[in-house]
Parts: sequence; C-alpha cells; structure tokens
Amino acid sequence: MGGACSRKRDQQDDEETLQRGVSARYAKSGSSKWLATSFSRPAIDIQQGGGKCPSLMDLCIQKIREDIETHSKFSMLPRDISQLIFNDVVNSQRLNDVILEAFRDCALQDLNLGEYPGVNDSWLDVISSQGSSLLSVDLSGSEVTDAGLTCLKDCKNIQALNFNFCDQISDRGLEHLSGLSKLESLNIKWCNSITDSDLKPLSGLKNLKALQISCSKVTDSGIAYLRGLQKLALLNLEGCPVTTACLESVAALSALLYLNLNRCHLTDEGSERFSELGSLKVLNLGFNDITDACLVHLKGLTNLESLNLDSCRIGDGGMANLTGLRRLKCLELSDTEVGSNGLHHLSGLTNLESINLSFTVVTDIGLRKLSGLSSLKTLNLDVRHVTDSGLAALTGLTGLTHLDLFGARITDSGTVYLRNFKNLRSLEICGGGLTDAGMKNIKDLTSLTLLNLSQNCNLTDKTLELISGLTGLVSLNLSNSRITSSGLQHLKLLKNLKQLTLESCKVTANDIRKLQSTDLPNLVSFRPE
Repeated sequence: MGGACSRKRDQQDDEETLQRGVSARYAKSGSSKWLATSFSRPAIDIQQGGGKCPSLMDLCIQKIREDIETHSKFSMLPRDISQLIFNDVVNSQRLNDVILEAFRDCALQDLNLGEYPGVNDSWLDVISSQGSSLLSVDLSGSEVTDAGLTCLKDCKNIQALNFNFCDQISDRGLEHLSGLSKLESLNIKWCNSITDSDLKPLSGLKNLKALQISCSKVTDSGIAYLRGLQKLALLNLEGCPVTTACLESVAALSALLYLNLNRCHLTDEGSERFSELGSLKVLNLGFNDITDACLVHLKGLTNLESLNLDSCRIGDGGMANLTGLRRLKCLELSDTEVGSNGLHHLSGLTNLESINLSFTVVTDIGLRKLSGLSSLKTLNLDVRHVTDSGLAALTGLTGLTHLDLFGARITDSGTVYLRNFKNLRSLEICGGGLTDAGMKNIKDLTSLTLLNLSQNCNLTDKTLELISGLTGLVSLNLSNSRITSSGLQHLKLLKNLKQLTLESCKVTANDIRKLQSTDLPNLVSFRPE
C-alpha cells in the first residue's frame, strides 16, 4: 500500500492504461500476483561490512569485476566460474557490449539480462556463442528484433526464453524458435506486436510447458494454434481480447494446470466449457463480466487450489457452487457482491489458507461463519462494515499470519482480540479508530515483520515507544499520524527495518536520514525522502 494508504472501492489496476516504461513493468498486476515465474539463477551478492566473511571465490570474483576492463577472455575458465563472473558483472551493472565480448564461447547456461540497459541485436552473437550449453535467456525490455532471434536457432538446448516488453518481435522472429524442440517456457508478455499469426510458429513446440502472452493482441483464433501442445501446463492470457469461445481450444490442453484469464472479455455465454478443465489447479477469472451462472460450471473442478473472482458480478448464490472444491487454498472475492449469507457455503472448505473479502458487503455476523477454517493464514478484510465484533468472531483462527483490516472500523477495544494471533507476520489497521492505548495489545506480537497503522491520526510518539520491542519489523507505516522527530529515538532498536513511511507527520527527510546513518543501516526506503 502507498504511503497515504488511500484506496477506493471502484479503483482498478487497469494494466492497459499504464504508461509503458519502468512504472508499467514493475507494477503489481494480476499476472504477478497470480503466479511468479522466474527461471534465472541469482547473481552472487558480496555484502561489505555485514559481518559475514566472504569466501575466497567471492573475493576473486569481486576483484575480477573491479578490473573487468582488463580481461579479454574467460572461455579458458571452467563454465561454473565464468557463470559466476557473468552474473556478478550483470548484477553490478558493469556489463556493456565491449565487456560482453570477453564471455564469448564460455558455454554459459543462464543469461539473465531482463531490463538491462543497452541490450540489442548486436549482443545476440555472443549470447548464441554459448551454443548447446545455453539453457535460459531473459531479454525482457530489450531492443532485440526479429533479426536478432535468428542467432538463437542453433542453441538447441534452450529450455526457457523471456521476451517481455520486446515490441519489435513478431511472427517472423518467432519462426526461428520453431526448431528449439527442448523449449519448455516462453514468456512474451506485454508485447503489443504479438497477434494471432505469431502463435502459428509455436504450434510445433511440443515440449512447451509454460506460455505467457498476456496483454497481447491474441484472440480466440490465435489460441486455436495451441491445441496440439499437450504438455502445456501453464497458459497466461491476461488482458488478451479472448472470449469464452477460446475455451474450446483450451479444453484440448489435457495437461493444463494453471490458466489465467484475468481482464479478458469473458461472459457467461459459452462458460459451460469450463467443466472440461477438470485438471486445473489455478484459475484466474478476475475482472470479467461473469455472474453466478458461470460458477455453476466450476462445480466439477475439484482439483482447484486457487480461484480468483476479483471484481466479477457474483453474489451469495454463486458461492453454493464452490462447496465441493475441497482442495481450495486461495480464494479471491474482492469487490464482488458476496456478503454474509454467502460465507456459510465456505465453511466446509477446511483447506483454505487465504481469502480476500475486501470491498464486499460482509458484516460482523458473516465472519462467524469463517471461525472453523483452522487452516486460514491470510485474511483481507478491507470492509467498512466490519467492527470490533467481527474481529472477536475470528479469534479461533490462531494460525493467521497475515491480517488486513484496512477499511474496517477497529477501535482500541477491538485490538484486545489481536492477542490471539501470535503468529501474525503482517498486520494492517488503517481505519482511523486507534490511539496509543490500543498499542498495548500489539506490542507483544513479536512475529510481526510488517505493521501498517496509517490513517490513525491520534497516534503519537508514545506508539513508537510501545512498539519499539518489535525488533523483527522490516516495514513500518505510520503515515497521517501525530508522530514527531522526537519519537524517532524509539526506532533505534529496529535494526531489521528496511522500509519506513511517515508521510504527513511532523518528521522531515533529514530526521530519518540521520537515524539511518547512526542506527538503522538496513533502512533502504523511507518517506518523506
């Protein structure tokens, strides 16, 4: 949440309206929440002065990085050493087209150059020189074109390719990938030039297991080219102009486990084809024009573990169709018409670990119906109808690790019920009803790593004193409160703090910088800044 913690019920993260560039690429989208996919191996990170003694290998690689311009060739080194050096040079932003030449013919396996500046077709010659050793390549956000992709056609063992935001790639370039018979993962999200014809060259990639083409121009006709990909387990179509008619082709994918249709053009018409997707584990239908009539066809998806119905036109009646989904662990019902009467249908879903009821019409009475969900770990209740009484009804959910009460009307009296949640790692109460008196019930929640008490304008420096024992905190937000510079002294013990937000408080950026330099060395993000 932002520093001011302001949210509106009708606010939607419409990815199609995002400005291209850094803000769009790093925005929290439905795709990123739905499933995080990464195939690259992390670069080494040598911490200076962190108390940990670096290995001899770390010191050598650090020295090579510092003198990188003096090295012209690494191909005589063992592959694993060259890989570590490459990763470190990339991680330190030292790589350029001249230095890249030193890595020619090194038999590297993983080249993670996503969002790296300056990557274009000229880099592909060195990249392709890795030959049959090359397993994964990430060129997201680069200027690589169709011509550059011709270099990859001889890297026969590539298993994963990532071309997010590469707008200069089209079907002519993708044709060069058709011979990569071992390719298992292809990510071409946010490539506006990708259309139906681009999927035809992919129809021969019989080993493809994951395909992500969200926010492209692919329609139902394009999806038909995928019918023969019988190993495809993950298909991400978020933001594509497909309709429920695409389900005819999707149903032919017998191995499909993960399907993302968030922000597509789905309606109830044709939704009966969902019943043919019995193997699905994850289904995202958020922000579509579907109603309870569509949910009737989800009854048989008994393998589902995650279901997203965010901002769909569903209500209490539709919840009856979910009673048989006993394996459900995650259920997203934010911004729907589901209310207290619908929650009793969920009482038998004892494997539920996460449920989002934000912006619904759920009341305190309805929350009592969740009291038997002993596996629940994450609960989002940005609901203005929830009060202290509703929190009291949840005290049996002692396994909760994440509790979001952003818009709920919780007061100091209600915080006494928080004592039952000893395992809480994140807590957000931004309704404005808290004072320093309520902090005595929060100060002993020692497992907390994130605490957001923004918008509670009556909190003072006393609050900082009371929570100073929460030494595990990594993120703290007390924006729009009466915190002053004098109270910052109480934060000195929070050595793990990385993010501190005190906007609209009587605190200046210089005050925080001083605290950072003397007592909080791990603080990397703060507001005001």
